[in-house]
Amino acid sequence: MAIDAVGDVIRSTSPRGSVIGRKARAYLALSKPRIIELLLVATVPTMVVAAGGWPPLWLVVTTVVGGFCSAAGANAFNCYHDRDIDRVMLRTKDRPLVTGELSAREALVFAWVMSVGSVVLFGMAINWLAAGLTAFAVFFYAVVYTRWLKRRTVQNIVWGGVAGCMPVLIAWAATTGELSWSALCLFGVIFLWTPPHYWPLALKYRSDYERASVPMLPVLHGQHTVGVQIILYAWATVFCSLLLIVVQPMGLIYAVSSAGIGAWFIAECHRLFAESARGNTRRAMKVFHGSIVYLSVVFIAVAIDPLLYIPVPLLG
Repeated sequence: MAIDAVGDVIRSTSPRGSVIGRKARAYLALSKPRIIELLLVATVPTMVVAAGGWPPLWLVVTTVVGGFCSAAGANAFNCYHDRDIDRVMLRTKDRPLVTGELSAREALVFAWVMSVGSVVLFGMAINWLAAGLTAFAVFFYAVVYTRWLKRRTVQNIVWGGVAGCMPVLIAWAATTGELSWSALCLFGVIFLWTPPHYWPLALKYRSDYERASVPMLPVLHGQHTVGVQIILYAWATVFCSLLLIVVQPMGLIYAVSSAGIGAWFIAECHRLFAESARGNTRRAMKVFHGSIVYLSVVFIAVAIDPLLYIPVPLLG
């Protein structure tokens, strides 16, 4: 009898629990957690180098939470506006606004709550410079990139990447209350890294973007042009990362790590160019994932270097 009673309770409550679980997963998918993970990879290392050591734990936690909320809000605005093309593209057909797991109204409310909440959190708990930069980042991604750049220019990813660079400025401002050339140098690394990160993905899903009438570089230009652009931006990214050695200055751990992983990243981009010239784009996703490895290693080195500082010979 007791077992039957427990079973009745489970059966009566499990449907509600499953609905809540599905909604929670849908909101998480709306937030694009993989993009958020990548953004947060840059946040904590930036705070470490800005502080010259490990910053207060409460500050790190608050900045990470605020960064998560702002990115989730911006991504939700993006999904809300792009739900028409998400229905057309095979890569995005399982997003919650396409499948009906969330309504457009639910997505919009979530976007506003997360975005406004993140700005208020930064302003009240940390400082208003970080809050202002957060508001700008959300606005730029949700309005400038999503509503204007993405569907109108082949340079959409280049200039749209500004929003993806903002976490380093926000993290620096949260830690020091100001900005510096070092913060702008880190901003430049991510800005220049964005095209060789996304264009290989666009090569892989070229037909998807063409079907949705999104003017990505691989859609409007040949593989040769795309390959050349990827190589140029990869070289510029690595140069900017090495520039930080002088601007900050950084130590031997960062110098060796950024130079080594940078050489590997450039080599992978050259291999992609060579293969795409022969009509083979199978390496595109390898470069896409490799770009994530590159950026992760660079920022891990950014975090470790101030904690185990070893001067670079000749630079002191």
